[in-house]
Amino acid sequence: MPPVSTSAIVLQTFKYGDTSKIVRLATRDFGVQSAIAKGASRPRSRFGGRLQFLSQGTAQLYLKHTRDLQTLAGFDLSAQRAELAGDVGRYAAAAALAELVLRLSPVERHPEIFDLLERSLDRLAIAPPEVAGLLGLAALWQMVATLGFAPSLDDCARDGKALPKGAVRFSVTDGGFLCATCAAGSEAAKLGTEDRQVLERLATGETDVTPLSAKQLAAHRRLLARFIRCHASEERALKALEFWERS
Repeated sequence: MPPVSTSAIVLQTFKYGDTSKIVRLATRDFGVQSAIAKGASRPRSRFGGRLQFLSQGTAQLYLKHTRDLQTLAGFDLSAQRAELAGDVGRYAAAAALAELVLRLSPVERHPEIFDLLERSLDRLAIAPPEVAGLLGLAALWQMVATLGFAPSLDDCARDGKALPKGAVRFSVTDGGFLCATCAAGSEAAKLGTEDRQVLERLATGETDVTPLSAKQLAAHRRLLARFIRCHASEERALKALEFWERS
């Protein structure tokens, strides 16, 4: 059976034996796949230096849906995004995105996840450092929604009632904004009008928001990281997310 070809982004690599590598790939046509790249660690490997973290290309896979580990026959590189390594904020956001896709993608094919990851990495790679924070927040909120964990921002997350404009409380455990009645006595975080508007825009991928101070960016990162850990991570450690939260 000939190999199949698909657009792919490298999410993770680790050594296997003396000369091979195991790669985890986000593919557009087959979801997240694990594959062995035989001989990839050899000096004259046909893979060369192509299988770097977040590199993108066309993967040729010997694919059998009945097995967990596929065989990578080739990888034609199209982008390495070396610019991501030039700024810690860009790299941290990109790594957190890759971790979410690796750990939380559904088993079935989901091209929307791949397309969002591709667009987000491209935008982060060329982003000036001063806007990388907002881009990272928007990309991660979008990815959360695409993975099926979108927060409730239009109505109360508990009773579904419409919310008035202005300051509001956001409950991580309830999964979104709370009305005044439901928020009474809760530990939900209070968001002022400006921060509420910022969150509403970021959750839809918009970055045209009022410039945020370093303190505000850090608060929004903490809120998003807590939301992901509560609703999407199943209490498993997400090291890249933790690094992004502190970056």
